[in-house]
Amino acid sequence: MSDDPRITAVGLFFEAHAGLAARFAAQFAEHDLSTVEFEVLMRLSRSPGMQLRMTDLAAQTSLSTSGVTRVVDRMERDGLLCRRACPSDRRSSYAVLTEAGVTRLNQTLPGHLRLIEEWFTGQLTPTELRNLLDALRSVRDAVHPGATAGSTETDPAELGA
Repeated sequence: MSDDPRITAVGLFFEAHAGLAARFAAQFAEHDLSTVEFEVLMRLSRSPGMQLRMTDLAAQTSLSTSGVTRVVDRMERDGLLCRRACPSDRRSSYAVLTEAGVTRLNQTLPGHLRLIEEWFTGQLTPTELRNLLDALRSVRDAVHPGATAGSTETDPAELGA
């Protein structure tokens, strides 16, 4: 039982994650960001219009709705994002990346990408990386199907454009 490859796979995954997460967190802190704040900036920057509904942001980050509200409140106070009401549903709102948020992300990304290359992607051949990406997407889609919620183009009329 102790040499079961399923246990080994999960153990290696968590060990790799913990090592990367510690390195990333230290680098984010140099830019006055927490790990979740960096993730919010990245999610918004990669979304159409640099915005997501709060509920989609919660689904993509695995935070609760109240957790996202607290993070968005803090980031809004820091000027990194703002909220915009959804014109088609007044109960819903969007988190929108601000220019200051884009600037902070652009300041943080070069160091983050260096760490990714040094400690993650640089450890793999191009074929290994493609296979890993496919495998991780399969696992992500099974265990976290809402991870891409809101990441497709939204109807401009819905955005008030």
